[in-house]
Amino acid sequence: MAAYVSKCPRGAYLNSRDLDLGTNKDANTSYAQASIWGLSYFKNNFRRLAQVKTLVDPAGAHDYEGLSYVSETPFIIIDLFKLRSIDIDIEESSWVESGATIREFYYAIAKKSKVYGFPGGICHTIGVGGHISGGGFDTLFGNYHYGLAADNILDAKIVDINGRVLDGKSMGEDLFWAIRGGGGSSFGVILAWKLRLVPVPPSVTVYRESKTIEQVIFDFLFLETFEKLLPWMQDNFPDLCLDQTKFTEMSWIESVLYFAGLPSNEVDVLLQRTQPSKRFFKAKSDYVTEPISEAGLEDLWQRMLQLEASELIPTPYGGRMSEISASETPFPHRKGNLFEIQYLVFWNDDKETEKNIGWLRRLYASMAPYVSKSPRAAYLNYRDLDLDFQQDLGRNHDANTSYAQASIWGLKYFKGNFRRLVHVKTLVDPGNFLRNEQSIPVLPSGQK
Repeated sequence: MAAYVSKCPRGAYLNSRDLDLGTNKDANTSYAQASIWGLSYFKNNFRRLAQVKTLVDPAGAHDYEGLSYVSETPFIIIDLFKLRSIDIDIEESSWVESGATIREFYYAIAKKSKVYGFPGGICHTIGVGGHISGGGFDTLFGNYHYGLAADNILDAKIVDINGRVLDGKSMGEDLFWAIRGGGGSSFGVILAWKLRLVPVPPSVTVYRESKTIEQVIFDFLFLETFEKLLPWMQDNFPDLCLDQTKFTEMSWIESVLYFAGLPSNEVDVLLQRTQPSKRFFKAKSDYVTEPISEAGLEDLWQRMLQLEASELIPTPYGGRMSEISASETPFPHRKGNLFEIQYLVFWNDDKETEKNIGWLRRLYASMAPYVSKSPRAAYLNYRDLDLDFQQDLGRNHDANTSYAQASIWGLKYFKGNFRRLVHVKTLVDPGNFLRNEQSIPVLPSGQK
């Protein structure tokens, strides 16, 4: 029929979807590749759709696996880009709409006060809505003293599956519990968070130094002055031989800019919504409950040296994190965890994808003796569809994924809280309309 139908492009109707026209193979499909099917469905409108998509979710910034714009089945994108209002009340609390980025929230705080902040992390380009609903821990600031971002939620506004706009009281205790670390997208559309700001001193101390052997970077932030920090570091970590010239005192908001690699005197740069990197990457996470042996550390070190563009980020736990019960919110990784590990690998050429993911899988497998077990825990916001890569069981493949199947990844993210999350999901969305590759499943009818 090619001779008798439309040409350049040969048109097609989206609702009669045809994957034979072409598909996205992964989260990094280029505009040119997607044009093969995009122009058939949308003709010249495809370019504008791609531009809108880039504004809504630049480079997949809302999800490590790109679930906000890639799926095995047809799906809907809900655009929260314009829900960016931030209302700061230093003495009470602050309302932040879900479409705002972490850096926009930090900017708004800094404009009102130099002695308040928020433990929202150093990945400043991500959206407030998803980050906080997954727990939201901060690699450098605050979690030891103030807990997670989700531990500082006071209220929320959500649209449920029936289109009702609910606050913390009207949504009920169970749903309010579930969205504070269980991933909001399984339960509704979170419009805004009411958050507790935390006090910070007028001056904090930062330290950054690169050590030998293929560059190890020591970064830390101390909520005190240099004079109080140095004696403590010398007593507790004498082998580090810290360089006193590497200590710098600054305000909290300046430390935000410093660790982001931005000029510390240009606070307005936090209002930019550009993505700093367009590289491919893949990540995995682990929790460590006992000290890793010297032999284990040596093996880890040698493996990390195999690839230049690899990173390992350990984040210490304890303090306020350990004081909060593991069932207080869906985020269960509390008392008993020494630190969390994030493994990352980066590459620029899509032909290197298989090689790099293979390397990361081998590294992850090699760490099994040294990390948490039964289950081997993982962090939801470092989403990993590859958690069971041997059998490809780390994701929902359809709308009817069973509790047992979803437990393969659900127990890793939520441990004993997974069952309660499934119960809440079954109550608020029994038809499982809100779902993705790692959304919370529903129980069969009669098992509520």
